[in-house]
Amino acid sequence: MEEKEIAGKTDVQASDMESAAEIKPESAAEDAGMSFWGHLEALRWTLFRMLAALMACVVASFIAMPYIFDSFILAPTGSSFFLYRFFASLGSKVPFLPDFSDTGFSVDIININVASQFMTHISTSFWLALVMAFPYIIYEIWKFVRPALFPKEVRNMRMAFVFGTLMFYLGCTIGYSIVFPFTFRFLVEYQISEHIVNQINLSSYINNFLMMIFVMGIVFELPLLAWLMSRLGIIDREFLVTYRKYAVVVLLVLAAIITPSGDPFTLAVVFLPLYFLYELSVRLVRPAGGSGE
Repeated sequence: MEEKEIAGKTDVQASDMESAAEIKPESAAEDAGMSFWGHLEALRWTLFRMLAALMACVVASFIAMPYIFDSFILAPTGSSFFLYRFFASLGSKVPFLPDFSDTGFSVDIININVASQFMTHISTSFWLALVMAFPYIIYEIWKFVRPALFPKEVRNMRMAFVFGTLMFYLGCTIGYSIVFPFTFRFLVEYQISEHIVNQINLSSYINNFLMMIFVMGIVFELPLLAWLMSRLGIIDREFLVTYRKYAVVVLLVLAAIITPSGDPFTLAVVFLPLYFLYELSVRLVRPAGGSGE
């Protein structure tokens, strides 16, 4: 009987050890046995696949660019842009709305550099390809770091990568649909003197177009950054709540810089998403003294 009891305890201990082994990362054994050169080789292939995907998207974007440049990139230069038509349809029904009723609004983009159009074709194809390949690049980074994480960390980081990708695209969409058109139309129609005619250079337009969209994409990563800083113990929920009033002032200044238009509606259109991001950050970070689980 004693031998059977001892054998039973041994089986239970062995089962517990197997269960504990299952708690470790899926490929922790492989990761632990991998040498420095093995990690370097894995990193090399990760970078290679990321670069290959990016280059494939660059080629596709370069081929499609003549078809999408007029209808997508230059769309905000004409009164037929959907945002202009939407506000023009509202007319004077809503106060503080910008006046987009001018159906003859059109901006001619000029080029003063011989190679500018070709270089713009290449650079714009690259940035568009980067946006297209962004989810795959994030996936490759995720595959590389996953073996070093524990199961709970894997779940958290998977959610973080998915959330960060969605927020990046949401920021780029708002930058293209709202922020850039408002900013561009205000600056184009602004005149310090009637004797000065605005002639927009191609490089100037593309630089502002790409900068505004990517800045908004990065700004929309604020909740993810706050969550990561919270996990590292740098900030907590009480910190963000305490400094909320100062954050509102900073966000108002940032919105005013992004959209130099003087009307309150345009300022509110940019400020409200930024404030929403801050409040979302408050909800995502841990309270003071909260565990890292």
